[in-house]
Amino acid sequence: MWDVSAFFCTFVCENIQISFMAQNKFKGLGVALVTPFASDGSVDWAALYRLVEFQISSGADFLCVMGTTAETPTLSAEEKERIKKDLVERVAGRVPILLGCGGNNTAAVVNELQTADFTGIDGILSICPYYNKPSQEGLYQHFKAIAKASPVPVVLYNVPGRTGVNMTAETTLRLAREFDNIVAIKEASGNISQMDDIIKNKPKNFDVISGDDGITFPLITLGAVGVISVIGNALPREFSRMVRLGLKGEYRQALHIHHKFTELFKLLFVDGNPAGVKALLNEMGLIENNLRLPLVPAQLNTERRISEIVKELRIKL
Repeated sequence: MWDVSAFFCTFVCENIQISFMAQNKFKGLGVALVTPFASDGSVDWAALYRLVEFQISSGADFLCVMGTTAETPTLSAEEKERIKKDLVERVAGRVPILLGCGGNNTAAVVNELQTADFTGIDGILSICPYYNKPSQEGLYQHFKAIAKASPVPVVLYNVPGRTGVNMTAETTLRLAREFDNIVAIKEASGNISQMDDIIKNKPKNFDVISGDDGITFPLITLGAVGVISVIGNALPREFSRMVRLGLKGEYRQALHIHHKFTELFKLLFVDGNPAGVKALLNEMGLIENNLRLPLVPAQLNTERRISEIVKELRIKL
């Protein structure tokens, strides 16, 4: 005999799960975590764990692990696996974890999504394919395959300055409308009109996250829900205050803090990312100032100016 109660329970549970999976957990201040290296070039595990505790205790709302700022292309498969495993254990559910998982070989990304262990991971950040410069239809098909394979929610990442291709608002909205598990986009195109178009026309279950510290405040005033931040590595308490004030609609106070950061936004990227923020973290005594080639440390004059500005900021904020 057909068990109506069992069917109802299964139906309800499955729908609750679907609803849960479709929600975006990545709001507020997300920190694009750096990978600290020791003087011999190895991963400095103690510094990494120390940095994570600093972020969480200082107001980070979620962590973005193994993204661009982590120098992920220079990490070995073994290092990536240990970073993922160790951070899941250390974070222990205190904040959501967004894991970088993307590339320009769709089949390889799909295979990783189907075979890797995503226990403790709350979502993936998947970058637009780089170097091979697909068309808009190619981008759509790439992310369609990822959405169908992913066991966790997907955050798209549009950063044409690094990939060589811009994903248009039309393509982003097409993906957002067709796949419930694509929950957000990290937008770093620098095109405010494009971002506003996405915010204005997006479905309810899809969000825009700033991918650029310098435009986080104006994007929040347009309807963005937060930022995946580089500066948050070093100043999570100060930057999260600006983000939260903006999200509460207290724009005057948020704008005041935004303007205090203006020069620092530029300095952190003048010698490439994460050279600037690693110099700042070294100044704070949190990590050694080491990067893996082809990236090199920031110039001395940049480091000095960063140090001066941060000392002024901590007095004023």
